[in-house]
Amino acid sequence: MHVVVGITGASGIAYGIRLLEALECDKSVILSEDGEKVLRLETGLGAMDVRKKAGKMYRNDDMAAPIASGSRKFDALVICPCTMSTASKIACGISDNLITRAASVALKERRRLVIVPRETPISTIHLRNLTTLSEAGAIILPAAPAFYGKPQKLGDLVDFIVGRILDVLNIDNKLYTRWAE
Repeated sequence: MHVVVGITGASGIAYGIRLLEALECDKSVILSEDGEKVLRLETGLGAMDVRKKAGKMYRNDDMAAPIASGSRKFDALVICPCTMSTASKIACGISDNLITRAASVALKERRRLVIVPRETPISTIHLRNLTTLSEAGAIILPAAPAFYGKPQKLGDLVDFIVGRILDVLNIDNKLYTRWAE
């Protein structure tokens, strides 16, 4: 399995980083320019730290990257975290960078596309864009962790969301306590 992880400039970079760490498969990452800024702000890490967690790293302006073409196979794209701007562009069919182009490829080729929005509150416009994406086949997985597992630390909340992402990718994991366990 080859999973592409797109990391945009939404707060919640820890979700994307932890996803890269948890994926035990072929993986690539696209780090947007704003994602790199938020990465430094929230974690103190740089792009090369993210690069070490993936098999391949693409620049978001690299529209000639192999994953920009439907003829290049990848199994899933997870945009985590996903800004509402990115979600809006994808919903409107705008492919002006590699993340939005790879999302367009995922939708047109009927590959798994998981959108992890990290925004609150969500406006009616956001809801309409997310609905459009869902109707087109994307999975909308908000970064809204559950508390029934009685999390003890921040990492437990991050692991819940990453575990749910792995679940929708059909990847077995034990990152979180499931309901009634």
